[in-house]
This record gives sequence, C-alpha cells and structure tokens, in this order.
Amino acid sequence: MISTTIFPGRYVQGSDAIGQLTTEIARLGNFAFAIVDKGVMALVRDTVKTDDKAKIAVEAFNGECSDEEIERIGKRVAAEGANVIAGIGGGKALDTAKAVAHAAGLPVVIVPTLASTDAPCSALSVIYTAEGAFKRYLVLPKNPDVVLVDTTLVVGAPVRLFVAGMGDALSTWFEAEDCKQTGSANMTGRVGSMTAYGLARMCFDTLLADGAAAKAAASQKIVTPEFERIVEANTLLSGLGFESGGLSGAHAIHNGLTALEGTHGYWHGEKVAIGTQSLLMLTKRPREIVNAVYGFCEAIGLPMTLADIGIGDATDEQLLEVAKLACDPADTMGNVPGSVTPKDVVAAIRAADAEGRARKAKQLAA
Repeated sequence: MISTTIFPGRYVQGSDAIGQLTTEIARLGNFAFAIVDKGVMALVRDTVKTDDKAKIAVEAFNGECSDEEIERIGKRVAAEGANVIAGIGGGKALDTAKAVAHAAGLPVVIVPTLASTDAPCSALSVIYTAEGAFKRYLVLPKNPDVVLVDTTLVVGAPVRLFVAGMGDALSTWFEAEDCKQTGSANMTGRVGSMTAYGLARMCFDTLLADGAAAKAAASQKIVTPEFERIVEANTLLSGLGFESGGLSGAHAIHNGLTALEGTHGYWHGEKVAIGTQSLLMLTKRPREIVNAVYGFCEAIGLPMTLADIGIGDATDEQLLEVAKLACDPADTMGNVPGSVTPKDVVAAIRAADAEGRARKAKQLAA
C-alpha cells in the first residue's frame, strides 16, 4: 500500500508577516503579478509594492473565480512578463491566483486575509460562472509554493468568519479517522499517512484548548498566542488534515445542506459544524466526544441546531433530499464506516438537531 501526503512548499505566519512578501517572492522569481481583493486593497497597498528584492504589479480581482477572470488576468500576466503569481484576499481571489499560476506554469504565493476555511494550502480551485454559480473543481498538480498568513490582517476580519473557520476545522479529525478506518483515499487518490492523521488530531486538540480564548482575542482585535495557534489550526492543520487525511460525512452533509435555500446566508464552516455533529450521531461516537464537540460549539458560538443555519422548519422530505445528495457516490459519504443510507443520514441530522436544541434549552433554563 502506498500512502501520499501533500503540503504547500512553505508556510509563513505571524504578525506583520506580509512584510516578508518580497523576500518570499524573490526565492521564486523577480517579478510578481499580485491579484488583490478589492476589499483589502487599501489595507495592503503600502506593503504590496516593489522593492530591491522583487518587482510587484498589482491587479484588482473582479470578484468571481471564473474562466473569464482567469483568462483576463492570464493575458495581463503574459503582457507584463511576470514570473511569479501572488493572490491576496479571500478564497475566490486565492483560487483565481492558483488557477492563473497553473495555466501560466508559474509558482504562486498565497496570502489569505481571513482564517475562515482551510483552502489556502490546497491544490484546488473552485471555478464559478461569471454570474457566481458553481461550475467545476479544478484539481491542481501541486500545492501553493508559499502560503503567507499575516495575523495582523486576519485579526481585522469579522469574528464570525474566524469562528466559521473553526467550524470547518472541527470536522478534520473525525473525517480523517473515518478514512483511516475504512482505508479510503485522500485528495490524491491514495490513503493518508500517519503524519496526516496525527496532524488532524492535533487540529482538534488545538481547537478545544485555544478556541474560546482565540475568539475572545479576535473580538478585541488582539493577536495573542492562542489566536496565532487557532489561525494555524484553521489554515494549516485543517488544510493538511483534510487534503492528506481525507473527507467523509461532515462535508458530504454540508454539500447536501446547500440545496436548501435557507442555508445560503450561512458560511461554509457554520454548515460544516452541523455536518460534523450529524456525523457524530451517524457513526455513534462516544458520549464524551459528543459532549466535547457540543461544548466547544456552545463556547464559541457555532451553530448547534438546524434553526441556527436557517432551516429550523425543514421537513423530512427536504432533509431526505439533503441526505440523497450527501450519499451521492460522487461525494465522500462512502468514506464513512458501514453502509450508510439516506434514511440513516436524515435520522442522524434529526438526532444532532435534538441534541443541540436540548442544550440550548438548558442554557435558557440556567
């Protein structure tokens, strides 16, 4: 049996780390074309600039990671003669940078300004239509050459997004454990290594140890050691854990939940948290683990009920549609131990919702 684990080429994190951007670019080339989210342009304008280490040309990102935007920027890159691509901002800007670099055969430096998902480290871009509808996944042949995370920028983002990142990271260990138990493939098509599974567990332990304190720091816009550790858990540990450990039912349920319009106003990690709670019920995890997960979600304000993601009135018929999508053979429910049916998934979602409602009732009664 061959296991495979994949990583970004280098991970750099810390307060004011964006000041190291040209140093990191210079290891890869001498002229970077930087694709920058319009929303953070003013925040990074003074630091994303040419110096004696490397030249930087800046282009505003138009808002959608579409084939049209990738082609538009690719033409600009060719015209400028850049030999490194940089992406600075949220997920769509970063995915565009990865796709442009892939098309041009150039190295890429990724600079996330949020810690809301584990996508920055991955060898994947999600492609949308120009109007913003999902189109396809673009699986890339390699991970980013550099992921550079400036925690001073990240702490300025809305706290809800930071908490949503913890919701996404919360699934990592449970899904990697499912894949380990069933011998299921990770994102490379091969099984994960003990390193991947160990990092997935470290992600979970870090969330429980530091999540509440990190949220408190984020609320005060203060970079503390706990905040730094949770940024790393949300971004690097979760990224390595999902990509090299594998996915299972939590993300499959998330994908099914997106079919219900009521969920559309909620972030990816918020819906993944509900998927994780449902997975605990589906796989009959020990009560102490269930208590730990719900206690964590309660402490940092992650959703614990269907009402918390806008579908408190979902019917069994609607949840069956969610479950059928989650159990699609093209998704990752097949990595869960045992034979899982859509009815099993509906029962698990209902059980998770009941657990959450009971805990909320106790909060109100206290």
